Amino acid sequence: MEKLLEKYAKVLLENCLKVEKDQPLFISVNVERIDFARIVNRIALEMGIKEIYVDIADPYLKHEALKHLEIEELKKLSLWNKEIWNVYAKKNAAFLMLASETPGLMKDIDSKKLSAMTKYSLETRKEFDNMRDRSELAWCIAAVPTTTWAKELYPNVENPVEKLWDKILEVCCIKEEDPSAIWAEKIEKLKYRAGKLTSYQFKELRYESSNGTSFKIGLPKKHLFASGNETLANGQEVLVNFPTEEVFTSPDCKTAEGIVYSSKPLAYQDIIIDNFNISFKNGKVTEFHAETGEETLKELINICENSEMLGEVALVPYDSPISNSNQVFLETLFDENAACHLALGDSFPECVEHGPTIDKKVLFDEYHLNKCDSHVDFMIGTKDLNITGITKDNKEIPIFINGNFTDEFK
Repeated sequence: MEKLLEKYAKVLLENCLKVEKDQPLFISVNVERIDFARIVNRIALEMGIKEIYVDIADPYLKHEALKHLEIEELKKLSLWNKEIWNVYAKKNAAFLMLASETPGLMKDIDSKKLSAMTKYSLETRKEFDNMRDRSELAWCIAAVPTTTWAKELYPNVENPVEKLWDKILEVCCIKEEDPSAIWAEKIEKLKYRAGKLTSYQFKELRYESSNGTSFKIGLPKKHLFASGNETLANGQEVLVNFPTEEVFTSPDCKTAEGIVYSSKPLAYQDIIIDNFNISFKNGKVTEFHAETGEETLKELINICENSEMLGEVALVPYDSPISNSNQVFLETLFDENAACHLALGDSFPECVEHGPTIDKKVLFDEYHLNKCDSHVDFMIGTKDLNITGITKDNKEIPIFINGNFTDEFK
């Protein structure tokens, strides 16, 4: 296992982030996986990287603080303060965000308090987010297991953490002889697909599924479809999500109409939201229901200005590696790459021509790209989902039939 973890670390640093010797490295990690952070740190030092900062998060410390303190008292703690992210953003650091889950940990915490602290945390790292929006930072989100997360997925397995590590390494192709070559080929395929979709300049996408989803949304002028492989302002290419199977764009946030039904649970701030639906009119959420976590769903929809509008539409075939693993991960990084999804909140400036060089207020006013401090993905892809693109001259182009891309977009 140690050799595979070293291989994983090298792929993240060399192939995803492409960290340079004179570039600082910023690693955020759950305290439980400090062992993997040590491996990344060692590999980085062997690569010649001299400045490494490790930002350690402990969700259990947060949980206890949320139980006993009020919001203004919580803001005095370092647990939600991400100012250090701004410091390293200004240093042009490469950011490796090692995601983990502790499902259900926050279920006894007042959703309004949790929402307030989530919002506060986002407010403390504005410079980082602004630089990322302008494609000025190398960054990558990857996953590492925690005991709680692994036990939730594999309650009857003797060593659930090892099992989850095994699954993560499998879907990331780390067990293959040459994962770099596999990902290079996959990225080229995603680039082709994104380019093909962009070439149509669809004015609208329409979604239909037997679970009740009946939805349409407009796309802005000069929109671009993108993939998890991002070209930075300096021309460097980085893989920002690892693994990735999606192509996506940002919609006209004022045009969403209809209803969508979730196809997978959403793990949000260590609370599970499941079996939910969301209705839209004139771009905004008008109604929502959830069998599990409805109060949390309400809070994330209303967490900040414009969080009730959409900032992303993403296309992922039902017949894809993560989906075919038949594993619901309860971690958005994986689950969003197993199903078509939407995102409430912020949009991606790179999804319109020259977007990263345009002020976000202009992108909102003129292109209707959502401007928001929050961004939350939720999955709607099913095995019978049909998606149709409507061209400017009202031709209907099938994009998805029965959950998968039509031959033209494969």
